[in-house]
Amino acid sequence: MADSGLRHPFKVVIVTGVPGVGKTTVLSEFKKKAEEEGLKVKIVNFGTYMLDTAVKEGIVDDRDKIRTLPLRRQLELQRLAAQAIIRDAAKELGSDGVLLVDTHALVKTVAGYWPGLPRHVLDELKPDMIAVIEASPEEIVARQARDKTRYRADIGGVEGVKRLLENARAASIASAVHYASTVAIIENKEGKADEAASQLLELVKKL
Repeated sequence: MADSGLRHPFKVVIVTGVPGVGKTTVLSEFKKKAEEEGLKVKIVNFGTYMLDTAVKEGIVDDRDKIRTLPLRRQLELQRLAAQAIIRDAAKELGSDGVLLVDTHALVKTVAGYWPGLPRHVLDELKPDMIAVIEASPEEIVARQARDKTRYRADIGGVEGVKRLLENARAASIASAVHYASTVAIIENKEGKADEAASQLLELVKKL
């Protein structure tokens, strides 16, 4: 399909979820399953692209510090990251394949909740689907505690995560309206990331 302005030639799936929900694990399983079926896949992390830009400009040296930046600076980093992601995907995927973007629909910042998928990002990514990975708040808090490589104490305990889950789902649905993207809610139960990945794969194949 040619780029009509509403879609890219390759399919774009935005995979969201609150910190600690296990998106990275699910996407790793997804990649293995998709490649076994001969599907061309590129998986990118939106935060990594933002961090690379921020580091080049000498703004921050740690991903978790990005959400402490002034919001206008974060907006610019978002825009640049989205553009870079699409440029790289176009080179690698060409006219087919699937780009999966690992990101957050909602980010808790020093100035309140902030949309991870605002219009200027969606205008670059043009998603076919927004997949929301969820788990129980208790499981998410336990996973956050085990991950010593990230700072997430500011997100809050079980109640804080519960509120973030609810708001993130609503934000994903709101973002989907702009490009008539489908919204998939996928539960990542403890120890069953392969099942969540299989469910995601079946939905992607139907796009």
